[in-house]
Amino acid sequence: MTRWRPNPKQWITGCLALIVCLFALPASGQTLKVNFADGFDFPVGKPNADGYYKSRGLRLRSPKHFGEDWNGRAGGNSDLGDPVYAIAEGVVTFAYNVRGGWGNVVMTRHAYRDPASGQVKFIDTLNGHLDRMLVRTGQIIKRGQQIGTIGTNSGMYPAHLHFEMRHNIRIGLHRDVAPDDMVNWADPTQFINRHRKLNREWRPAAMPIGTYKEYKGFRGL
Repeated sequence: MTRWRPNPKQWITGCLALIVCLFALPASGQTLKVNFADGFDFPVGKPNADGYYKSRGLRLRSPKHFGEDWNGRAGGNSDLGDPVYAIAEGVVTFAYNVRGGWGNVVMTRHAYRDPASGQVKFIDTLNGHLDRMLVRTGQIIKRGQQIGTIGTNSGMYPAHLHFEMRHNIRIGLHRDVAPDDMVNWADPTQFINRHRKLNREWRPAAMPIGTYKEYKGFRGL
């Protein structure tokens, strides 16, 4: 019986094609090792939102508002350029200027152990209308690290931070993929106040990435 031997050229071509395909695959189904959050702080006036107030809160019935708007107490554009901080250990899953009503957007993902159930859970944040972004997609971040500055979306709004938290990590910039309820969305102030301090865990979490679809050509982790 004649033994089959691959043609070296075909073998190399096939391997290269396989490598290209693997790198072209979306990140969906993959995980990233990230430290657990040992607690959550507010995104402005760290750690307790000192010098800021919540001008609008979460509202899941009409007129809907899917997060919180944070403003400096001095009013107007006095908070323009003020720092915005990472609320906990995590990873940046999206950092782009998507223009439109959003402007500069930084999204982050955090792993934490739910004190009530003991289960490992994940939560996403969205920081919108930023003047500057100081992190990039894929960057590991620390609690209290500056990730951007408060903006106006190129003058569209008075300066403020639009801040959202989502239990559903498939939402990204597509709010229509999930029902408007507290299973999918989190009230940021309530969540942060309930999770100010968590037990430190020394083993990292396997965090899912690539869980939400692209937004108008901008691709996150």
